[in-house]
Amino acid sequence: MADEAEGEGTTNNVREGTIDPLQIPVSSETDDEEDIIAVIRAPSSTSNTNASTTALMGSLKLEEDPDIKDLFITVDDFQKHVFKIDTYITYRVFTRTTRSSFDEPEYSVRRRYQDFLWLRQKLTETEETHIIPPLPEKHSMRMDRLSKDFARIRQTALHKFMQRISEHPVVSFNEYLKIFLTAKELTTHRKAGAGIVSRIGSTIKTTTSAIMLKNRSPEFTIMTEYIGMFGDKMSSVDRISQRILKEQSDMGTELETYGPTYRLWANSESELTETLGGLGDCLDKCAKPYKDMTENTELHFLPAAKEYILYADSVKSTLKKRDFIQMEYELACEELTRKKNEREHVKISDQNYSLGAIMGKDPNDVKEAKSTRLDTQIDKLQKQVDYLSDRTEVANADMKADMERWQRNKRKDMKEMFTGLAKNQVECYKQCLDAWEEVIEVLKSDRKPHEELVNSLFEMSEPSMHAAEENNLPQNDLKE
Repeated sequence: MADEAEGEGTTNNVREGTIDPLQIPVSSETDDEEDIIAVIRAPSSTSNTNASTTALMGSLKLEEDPDIKDLFITVDDFQKHVFKIDTYITYRVFTRTTRSSFDEPEYSVRRRYQDFLWLRQKLTETEETHIIPPLPEKHSMRMDRLSKDFARIRQTALHKFMQRISEHPVVSFNEYLKIFLTAKELTTHRKAGAGIVSRIGSTIKTTTSAIMLKNRSPEFTIMTEYIGMFGDKMSSVDRISQRILKEQSDMGTELETYGPTYRLWANSESELTETLGGLGDCLDKCAKPYKDMTENTELHFLPAAKEYILYADSVKSTLKKRDFIQMEYELACEELTRKKNEREHVKISDQNYSLGAIMGKDPNDVKEAKSTRLDTQIDKLQKQVDYLSDRTEVANADMKADMERWQRNKRKDMKEMFTGLAKNQVECYKQCLDAWEEVIEVLKSDRKPHEELVNSLFEMSEPSMHAAEENNLPQNDLKE
């Protein structure tokens, strides 16, 4: 089987004679995720024999020195286009490159969201053994798709999508990517796309492959289980974050209406004007940090969490395609074995009672014809098995390399995402804390005037009390 050949070499056979640090065994005391990553980092036996020469040379160049980058893509400057029939938003895609396959060093084109969808579809079809990054969702439940905030969020996500594509050592050399970056119009290229029927057929095949697969390597089973668990966890994070965001947004709105309540109260309480005014100012100061925190969460944290939910789906899809490739290989091997067994049976069989012999043919000629036909079929099947074996090994190597790259990006992105969330929360509550500490100082300073007022009232009542004592009048009579 194809998986039995793993462990005989590095992924691209370009590091012979060196020790890859990613292949160092992981301690048994590590947690589950580290064990999974260690399995994913296991070496593969063959290189991508079907990759184009340009893509292969580019990948080797990037593998030798990851700091060398010759393709830079920026998505910015979104613009809203309003027409009588349709309204849409376009984004500028600016490219700088030193690759010889490009005619110019710089390109600047404008693309709609559906153009990015076309690009991703083509990359998924032509680079089926690689993980293609996800695009942001087409619609948002919380925002208008033509609003500036939504366009800004989508622009950031599209920029990240193009960044990930440009950094991939193989996908970045795809011909459709070059067309997307350089062509002034994509209308003619988009019309040549695959039909919906073929895409549905491909989806059905990849869905059923996992059921029919018999000898999946344990490492890919671990990958599948891990990515399923990861997707579920990220979905839970997104769902709970959405609820918390709504509660915090409601809290900010309530604080905005809470402050004026104290100021209105202060108008009817002359002795508490400073105190109530200080409380109103404090609540106003707390409302703004809550508003800033919710906006920051909505613009940065939630899109990042949603991206990795979609990324998990992309990884699952690529794993299913790998399973389908292995399933084709297994079916071809089974068919080859069946034909070989049939050929051996023909060699020892008696053809005197075969249909050809009954019709008057020589039994030996009948046997020879059957053997020749089976030899031809076996030769074709053997070539198909060899091709599918190489294809399976390529899919395994690509899957491992892309999964390792995905894990590195995930660790980096998760660190940035949760660090940003923590800083956002700390800044909000720090500003609220400062506002409340100011109120405490106001309340402390406001205590002295009240004490002076009480003392003055007591002093005013002292002469009356002394007069009552001198006249021997009861204090109750004096009060009356």
